[in-house]
Amino acid sequence: MASLLCRPRESACRTFACLLQNSHPVSRRRPRKCPDVGLTKYLISRCGPETGVISGYKAEEAADLDKPVLTVHQTVGDVRGNYYQEKTVFLRCTVNSNPPARFIWKRGNRLIEQSKDNGVDIYEPLYTQGETKVLKLKNLRPQDFADYTCQVSVRNVCDISDSSVTFRLTNSTTPPALKLSVNETYVVDPGQPVTLLCEVTAGFPTPTVSWSRYPGPLPQRSVVRGGSLTLWSVTAADAGVYNCTAVNNVGNPARRTVNLIVRSMKNLTFQITPDSNKDSESIQMGRDLKLSCHVDAQPQDKVNYTWYKNGAPVLPTDTLIVLRSDPDMPPGTSSLEIVDMKFRDQATYSCVANFPGSSLPELRVDVNITQSSVVPPVLTVPLSGGVVNASEGGTAELVCLVDGKPRPPVLWSRANKDLPMPSGDWMVESRDGRLRLTNVSRDMMGAYRCQTAPYNGLNIKRRQAQVQLNVEYPPVVDPVLLDVRSPTFQTVNLRCVVLKSNPNRIASVRWYRNGVAIRTPPADPQSIPQLRFKLDPTNNGTYECRVSNGVGTSTCTFNVSAQPYVAEFYYDTPNPIRTLKNNYSYILQWTQKEPSAVDKIIGYWINVQQKNVQRPPETQASFPRPCACLPVRETVSP
Repeated sequence: MASLLCRPRESACRTFACLLQNSHPVSRRRPRKCPDVGLTKYLISRCGPETGVISGYKAEEAADLDKPVLTVHQTVGDVRGNYYQEKTVFLRCTVNSNPPARFIWKRGNRLIEQSKDNGVDIYEPLYTQGETKVLKLKNLRPQDFADYTCQVSVRNVCDISDSSVTFRLTNSTTPPALKLSVNETYVVDPGQPVTLLCEVTAGFPTPTVSWSRYPGPLPQRSVVRGGSLTLWSVTAADAGVYNCTAVNNVGNPARRTVNLIVRSMKNLTFQITPDSNKDSESIQMGRDLKLSCHVDAQPQDKVNYTWYKNGAPVLPTDTLIVLRSDPDMPPGTSSLEIVDMKFRDQATYSCVANFPGSSLPELRVDVNITQSSVVPPVLTVPLSGGVVNASEGGTAELVCLVDGKPRPPVLWSRANKDLPMPSGDWMVESRDGRLRLTNVSRDMMGAYRCQTAPYNGLNIKRRQAQVQLNVEYPPVVDPVLLDVRSPTFQTVNLRCVVLKSNPNRIASVRWYRNGVAIRTPPADPQSIPQLRFKLDPTNNGTYECRVSNGVGTSTCTFNVSAQPYVAEFYYDTPNPIRTLKNNYSYILQWTQKEPSAVDKIIGYWINVQQKNVQRPPETQASFPRPCACLPVRETVSP
């Protein structure tokens, strides 16, 4: 049974105090809820000048008590020899609870009282998360080696029993220590099984060992058994930093890390650099020439490069110089310098990259070096391809034609260096010079730069060109949706502003009321579309202005009405809940948006219903217009 008592307040016409008494029982389930500390609150599901629904529900504060955590630390000092002998030890007990917990420390079964034992201090540390109490054992005595219990209690609130944790302090108590079975950097071939063993070398009580990985979690195929981590048939995706952690709540956790590197090689490229001192762009006899070879690999510094000339290994001479790591090139690049090139130096040169002693297949690239086989690149944009038009949501293809021997790849980027490519990369490689874009958006519009890559061809001044992408999209209008309130028989002016559009022209403007077209004079493409009319009881409704630029149509929607805005409940009164025995009084408030925008409001009424009851009874309470509130009391019983 529920009864509702509402009365207008003299100080605020639209503020009411509502009294609810609820006699329904409350079920008890964990996490435990305390019915004696519950408060009846209201959720407003709908309210307005003609209708208001108040739904009541029982909201209760949750009381709970976690299992406490006990950790042990010692003072900073010499830890050689016996770890805790003649040291000061701190036992830290932490718990999360509601309400705040009370701490009790015990040695064995006896209560520890600071006032009766000069060898201990009990205090609460600063800057700690949760509730924490510290038991300080000053200069350990023989009787201090014992079982210590931290007991926490919320004093039986909601029938929650006490919780405790026990730690045995002995002269053998030590923090954990670890040793790894492999080096801190461990390099393996893909497909091999890997076992990382983390051995506990010290620690009492016996530490618990766990494994983690950065970045990301452990691979799904990994198997962890205690301190052992096994990865079957590793792949490049399994590479990362693996962390082994041992914890026994004594001192700090012990940690060891292994950087697992899985060998990989890809993207073997070459460069042909003519005599840079002569500013040359072609191969010429009597001048120097450098061939460079680079592969993306892990680990990069372990890659071995071998040079061949017409299938035979290159033997370094005064005119053929092999640089294992070229300082003028990106790290991990090997070069072959041909000094004072002769006709005998015209040949097919090969660069082979491999990992010595690894089962990973080697990579090979061949370069034919003759005066006629190397031609500088030429980059051009087709005559009709300087500007590419595309509709938003469609596809676009940007083309830069490249020619040369060997023909280098084309690198695409935004002309504005602060903008990334649509894929998110800063640069995209194209083998044929074509950049294909899908699901084009207006954010992609702008200039795109194409340029020859410095690899897989001549390493000379890059050839560049630009292509403009023009994305056409429907008009952007304002407002998209607007509520318009007006008194009856007043003139209403609806304006639909075009903020931007591509193409920037208006092809057509059409007005609709409740989906039915309205006859209007032809719109001026240079003016703002607008509709003026006098509001009467017959032409309230939804008005639409549909603006088209030939690419698409956008709509401004106006909900025009002489009805007032829906009233809105709000809660900003300090201490809105008042308690009297088993009754709870709640201050209910609402506000009216722009009441003067429509005809004069003459009254309000509220519909009240009880939730969680089959076919709940409804109660209606009506109130006169805001300025005619009377200090009377009305009692409504649903």
